[in-house]
Amino acid sequence: MEKVKQSIKEFFGKIEKLTKVQRLSICIITLFVIIGGFSYFSYWPKSKRIKAYRSECKQLEAKLVKAKKNAADIDSFREKIARKKVQFKIVMQALPEQKEIPSLISSISRSGLDAGLEFLLFKPQAEKSQGFYAEIPVSIKVTGTYHNVAVFFDKVSRLSRIVNIENIKMSSGKSSRQSAITLNTSCKAVTYRFIDTKGKKKPKKKK
Repeated sequence: MEKVKQSIKEFFGKIEKLTKVQRLSICIITLFVIIGGFSYFSYWPKSKRIKAYRSECKQLEAKLVKAKKNAADIDSFREKIARKKVQFKIVMQALPEQKEIPSLISSISRSGLDAGLEFLLFKPQAEKSQGFYAEIPVSIKVTGTYHNVAVFFDKVSRLSRIVNIENIKMSSGKSSRQSAITLNTSCKAVTYRFIDTKGKKKPKKKK
């Protein structure tokens, strides 16, 4: 301890011998060393971290704004989904099942007879798969007046199931002074049925 005290006294004794300019220079140099050390070892590393945190904070704020916007729109999305589900159910109700196809085809034929048409051809064709539904076309040729044909198309459009009339072609038929002009009309009536892909089971492979 005595050696340490002696060293300190000698150090301060040397400082006392220095001029004011030398003392001021030592103070300034010491101050610069302290400030430089603080800046290099403490301030700059923390400043870099602060910049990184600020950048991350801005990114999080942008994500938060986007999340709030999505949360505000979620109710409208749910309403749209609910409406689409209702529309899908209505459309599915208009698509007949496989067991209803024969009675539906009979309804088309009966609509023509009730309208006063004479059938020359009524031929159901092979169905065409279109993914989740299948088209079932029926080739039709009838003879009758224009009014009879219009009534037939109207009756078909009023059926509970979807039936579209396509490829309508008309040509003049028999006519006389006593009776109205008859037309030979050919067309294709297309109905649809839903294909239940979930209900299908894959055939088991034989060993």
